[in-house]
Amino acid sequence: MVSKPKELLEELSHAGPHDVLRGNLALAGLPGVVFTPRSGLGLPAVAFGHGWLQPPGRYRGLLAHLASWGVVAAAPATQLGPLPSHRLLAADLRTTLDVVTGVRLGPDAISVDRDRLGLAGHSTGGGSAVLAAASGGVRGVATFAAAQTLPSASAAAVRVTAPGLHLAADGDLVAPAGGNAESIAKAWGGPVQYRKVDKSTHLALTEGSHWSQRLLHGKPNHRTQVLVRALFTAFFLTHLTGTDKYRPLLETDVKRAGIDFSRDALPVAA
Repeated sequence: MVSKPKELLEELSHAGPHDVLRGNLALAGLPGVVFTPRSGLGLPAVAFGHGWLQPPGRYRGLLAHLASWGVVAAAPATQLGPLPSHRLLAADLRTTLDVVTGVRLGPDAISVDRDRLGLAGHSTGGGSAVLAAASGGVRGVATFAAAQTLPSASAAAVRVTAPGLHLAADGDLVAPAGGNAESIAKAWGGPVQYRKVDKSTHLALTEGSHWSQRLLHGKPNHRTQVLVRALFTAFFLTHLTGTDKYRPLLETDVKRAGIDFSRDALPVAA
């Protein structure tokens, strides 16, 4: 029996069935964090790009949530200064995927399938995830409050053929949706969906307190965090593992995040 979208949203709003381990990417030569299920072979994996001035620790809830549902989630702690290189962060996201697929993770049997990789990110980390995805080799890209980058994330989006899920914050004064997340979504080369999250700001996905909140508009919002965790988890389980169980959630409006725009794919040029 197919579950209703509301039931799927409720299910994915809670932690999954796996115990979660936290590791340090620095042991493999790249600063950052990695969250994994306690065990599992051929797991899917996602590399997550942090927002401007935001350390990866501000996304620990999201990363641990994905891991609890069987998805290895890692975030490099690079390009944290006020003048980051988006191109280098994109390269570090690709390196992160190489690390989690090529290095032993955890004390038990854990491995990642190279054919089950995804990218995600927040703010300029979302834009950098798009830059990284333009090189191919991933099966899904999800962003929240994505911001334009240098080079342009919108220009890179045209070359991304993997499915994309882009969530914008309706109260984002840092990276307003129109020229950022929406522009990226409408330029997307592959199947894409764009939603705007109500009563949300640029920093809604972040957790805890941080000095950057004095510079950037917005603050952490638990309701937004729970919603984004559920939608990201549904998206990556669907596109990285091949299950159709959570597809109904991705195909319908949900409270506070209706579907504003969707498209199967851009036509391929002759």
